[in-house]
Amino acid sequence: MTPLGDLRLFSGTSHPELAKELAKYLGVTLGKIKISRFSGGEIYARVEENVRGQDIYVLQTCTERVNEELMELFIMIDAFHRSSAESITVVIPHFGYARQDKKSASREPISARLVADLLTTAGATRVITMDLHADQIQGFFAIPLDHLTALPLISNYFGAKKIKDLVVVAPDVGRARVAKKMADRLGAELAILHKRRPNHQQAEITHVVGDVAGKTCAVVDDMIDTGGTILRATETLKGNGAKPEIFVAATHGIFSGEAIPLFQKAKIKELVVCNTLPFPPTRQFKSLKVISAAPLLGEAILRSFERRSISSLFD
Repeated sequence: MTPLGDLRLFSGTSHPELAKELAKYLGVTLGKIKISRFSGGEIYARVEENVRGQDIYVLQTCTERVNEELMELFIMIDAFHRSSAESITVVIPHFGYARQDKKSASREPISARLVADLLTTAGATRVITMDLHADQIQGFFAIPLDHLTALPLISNYFGAKKIKDLVVVAPDVGRARVAKKMADRLGAELAILHKRRPNHQQAEITHVVGDVAGKTCAVVDDMIDTGGTILRATETLKGNGAKPEIFVAATHGIFSGEAIPLFQKAKIKELVVCNTLPFPPTRQFKSLKVISAAPLLGEAILRSFERRSISSLFD
């Protein structure tokens, strides 16, 4: 029996380091589950302890192995469901397929909705996630979803720096509301970049709305993937007179393709991300600063288990 009674925390294979941090924060021992692969590539999972009538929390984030990790998660949920768990809360710090939240062209899928449906069908009873790419994804779920934000973590990080001439920059109109909240928290100014996407994973920044001349800028986004948008944003800000030492912050550091070599060469003061994805030594570079999301996720799990308000975390 753990100090939290019937709460059990389990982890998939996507982010064992974060799972250990969560277990330490909650004061529990990670549950025992065997996950393996058959020779043909199929996934096997077996819960190796009694979970009958217990509240299960299972951590699985989405990395570049997103398809493998989601299938592993579905199988784990099914195993808990068939083991008579009382509830199964899925903790997905980085929600895969979040950018496929609508049809941008004819005959396209809405994959984010499909993932939500599959989680429900597998047997999940609640989902906890962080900074979805689009708020509308919350409406895709037929089960409760707790949508956390890393805004307090990132705001506290920059607040400790006491930057007097700080301008918080939204990389596009869609992130303006979040950037405004961060600017208000820090007593900073706000600027917005006007961006358009001619194709997938391509972005063009046309102009800056707001005064950045002679100011220290911090570009804030929900995720950084290939890095192209961020690098163009920093160059645009410098071209509009911003100080050359530009900060960048995002909840999810995906860093696909050639992103890491690009950031290793880029003249960015700091690139701040949360550990919603793993950052082994091969994914780190000099300007990278990683903030742990474990306290926020852990507190959300604790409040969920104790039937207390989670939204009050952000008041």
